[in-house]
Amino acid sequence: MVGTQSLRYDNQIHIIDFDDENNIINKNVLLHQVGEIWHISASPADKGVLGTCYNKSKSFPTILKFKCFDILKAQGLNIWLSSDSKVVTCAAVWRMPKELESGSHESPDDSSSNTQTLELLCHLDNTAHGNMACVMWEPMGDGKKIISLADNNILLWDLQESSAKAVLSSSAALEGKGQLRFTSGRWSPHHNCTQIATANDTTVRGWDTRSMRQIYSIENAHGQLVRDLDFNPNKQYYLASCGDDCKVKFWDTRNVTEPVKTLEEHSHWVWNVRYNHSHDQLILTGSSDSRVILSNMVSISSEPFGHMVDDDELSDQEEQHQEEKIKEPLQDSVIATYEEHEDSVYAVEWSSADPWLFASLSYDGRLVINRVPRALKYHILL
Repeated sequence: MVGTQSLRYDNQIHIIDFDDENNIINKNVLLHQVGEIWHISASPADKGVLGTCYNKSKSFPTILKFKCFDILKAQGLNIWLSSDSKVVTCAAVWRMPKELESGSHESPDDSSSNTQTLELLCHLDNTAHGNMACVMWEPMGDGKKIISLADNNILLWDLQESSAKAVLSSSAALEGKGQLRFTSGRWSPHHNCTQIATANDTTVRGWDTRSMRQIYSIENAHGQLVRDLDFNPNKQYYLASCGDDCKVKFWDTRNVTEPVKTLEEHSHWVWNVRYNHSHDQLILTGSSDSRVILSNMVSISSEPFGHMVDDDELSDQEEQHQEEKIKEPLQDSVIATYEEHEDSVYAVEWSSADPWLFASLSYDGRLVINRVPRALKYHILL
């Protein structure tokens, strides 16, 4: 799903369907009429439901003050009161049309003339909490729990009545000096989905969703703003972060004094970091340097020695070769650098269906779909 950011109220979500057998991209366009889309999050339990964070304008009356008001009045001039427009970021839950849920896709030529509208299920009311930064669904749940980050507040919502109503079940506020504000967050798939990680300024914090209390804090995780976070899907204490210091860092949340590993391959802000869902040694990053980098962080993966093989299945020669391989030092490396983009890469994502497929999106609206190199794929599998 790709969202647009137009200043006019004709923003859209494009549902992109990649047919890898025929190498064809199909799309359907859904109207998102409430404003610019800044964040999209799909429900893990219902493929037709999604959450968005979006901008909308809010007008406030402004009193104009003139020192020479009496003179203007004497000359018979009219003075009009204007309005200041303040942009606020809101969040809502939507349902796409039924025919799109079933995987029905038009050809690219037909899709533009068959634009449909998203059905609003409910708003996540942030009136008392501030601007929404992102929404996060409970990873392994039934699609009824969602967390939103609004300025310095963490809000846990229960979706009821077929997601048509959102009830705020608990919340927590970030306390400290200055104007504290969350930039991003991630819900951990481990620990029975009772933990989330958040980023604010240069700090990464862990929270327990049952008590809404902080359980760890990584102060100065990056030298500048932290942009994104992701949990290793196979190792429960491992977390990746990236930021404006051009670095990607990997943390063990049991000991946060130093990162386990640091990548310094980008030359500008790193906007996104993503673990592969199946093979956690594969790390995807996107940056304002217009590049997407695929790295192989095998030494801190769940399979640092490759797939384990039963000794009974190995011949003497194979067993000796296996022992030699284990003795070899593990090599973390950059697998490939993709330079198809001509502008800042603001988003990268792995396919949830095909572990070897990924997409990236840049500021100029270019969407690029790529594959993990075949040689590496077979090296991992074999």
